[in-house]
Amino acid sequence: MLDLDAYFARIGYAGPCSPTLAVLRAIHALHPASIPFENIDPLLARPVPLDLGALQAKMVGGRRGGYCFEQNTLFRSVLEQLGFAVTGLAARVVWKVPPGGQPNPRAHMVLRVDLDDGPWLADVGFGGFLFAEPLRLAAGIEQSTASGPFRLVRDEMAYTLQRFSAAGWADVYRFTLEPQVPIDFEVANWFTSTHPASRFRNNLLIERLTPELRVSVFNARLTRRHADGRVEEAILDSPDRLARALVADFGLELAADPALLFGRLPAA
Repeated sequence: MLDLDAYFARIGYAGPCSPTLAVLRAIHALHPASIPFENIDPLLARPVPLDLGALQAKMVGGRRGGYCFEQNTLFRSVLEQLGFAVTGLAARVVWKVPPGGQPNPRAHMVLRVDLDDGPWLADVGFGGFLFAEPLRLAAGIEQSTASGPFRLVRDEMAYTLQRFSAAGWADVYRFTLEPQVPIDFEVANWFTSTHPASRFRNNLLIERLTPELRVSVFNARLTRRHADGRVEEAILDSPDRLARALVADFGLELAADPALLFGRLPAA
């Protein structure tokens, strides 16, 4: 069983522990601010276990982050211990996939959370564009969030999550409501963390989202997007600069020799 007190200390939460929408929203916002998305272990060809003991040791006690299967498995355990009804779902990422392009596998984990007022979509592990709050699982309504407007559209096959930007509405991922059992995520996690062509085996992705700042790393490029619209970019062109960014910008414990990690970056 997860140590909830340790988890709450990790994310800085000191509020009520009842299974309500207010609690869901509060911890959904605090989680990506404190436990960054990161794929250091797959990039270094390390195993990515999904058992709760390993996730707690790594992400709570070890002050590391993780990618979607780790993030949402941990978050699901937290919610279930608080009394929420949670169902794991599988999504196919379509964000930035060109029309007619090769489809991605259903290798993203999301959560359905059922409350008295209906179902909600929770996801603290979409690296590349973390969002700060759950979304009502209902098609055809625009939902304003701290991360910008979102909506769900539905056809006869699936729901598609879309986000709005200056270029208009863009698809993020598609999913059905078919419940997934742990072995489904184990298989997808194994593929994502070991397949030679997986982007997580070939690129470094780190992201943290706070109310004031979205900070991310893609390989050697560090980007800070401030809430007031300012954007700062820097190139992490040495192991020391990469190590400093991991600590200063993401609050991560160093998980490897910085030179070893830097050597895996394509830009290096």
